[in-house]
Amino acid sequence: MNQSLLDMHRLVWVSLMAAVVAASSYLVIPIGPIPFSLQPVFVFLAGYLLGAARGFFVMCLYLAAGIIGLPVFAGGAAGVGHLIGPTGGYLVGFLVSPLLTGRARAESENGSVRWISGLFWGIIAIIVTYGLGFVWLKTFADITWARAFAVGVVPFAPWDMIKIAVAVGCCRYLQKYNLAPR
Repeated sequence: MNQSLLDMHRLVWVSLMAAVVAASSYLVIPIGPIPFSLQPVFVFLAGYLLGAARGFFVMCLYLAAGIIGLPVFAGGAAGVGHLIGPTGGYLVGFLVSPLLTGRARAESENGSVRWISGLFWGIIAIIVTYGLGFVWLKTFADITWARAFAVGVVPFAPWDMIKIAVAVGCCRYLQKYNLAPR
């Protein structure tokens, strides 16, 4: 594949992943100030499939779309207010996550994500996202550390571990059948 076609292929994947992250924001279960959504699956998948730099760019596109008013945040919300609201820290964590999950791709010789590496970097990404999210939630809502942890981490942790495994599995499947970007 010549270089210009390869660049176009990568650009299409970046756009596609940003659109999928946005679309997944509509699959929400409101359980308090922080909604439960399927977005983390696709945030992690962006890093696994595209690598750290392109995965980061996916999330920059997604956040820019939300900031300018497109309804891409959880439940179809939009606007800069969501970056300074209770979910702001988690949105910043989403920006950082592909930088970490992309490490799983970078660690292999051929760019395929191995289970152990993918799970490890996914767990690191979710820890960083939770850290940014619950610290921001504590500050924004003016609640105790224990309450912020109970509201912003505990209900999500078991499900996000499953989301990490799903993202790694999807990436491996796409790579196995040569459907993933190179």
